[in-house]
Amino acid sequence: MFNKIKNIPKEMAKLLIKIYQYFLSFDHSFWAKPEVLRVCVHYPSCSQYAYEAIDKFGIFKGGIMAIFRILRCTPLCKNRIDKVPDRFSIRANTKSEENIEK
Repeated sequence: MFNKIKNIPKEMAKLLIKIYQYFLSFDHSFWAKPEVLRVCVHYPSCSQYAYEAIDKFGIFKGGIMAIFRILRCTPLCKNRIDKVPDRFSIRANTKSEENIEK
């Protein structure tokens, strides 16, 4: 019982991200056409990264990871694969790029 109550903030944050993705995101929403124009330069998108990080690490650590991911997302950055790492880190996950290249 207590475990379900403890997960309410985490589930609410994930629900808010899904609502954002469905209605507002240029890459995920029902009106977007990512096959024609993909706006996000990273894979996965920042909102999907936030969803996965919060799901994996909880609302506090996952939220911190999501904030730093959004700060890394600038028009000057190159396209990159930056998946949620297995351990908590605020740095870009360069290991995911190495795995794809091999």
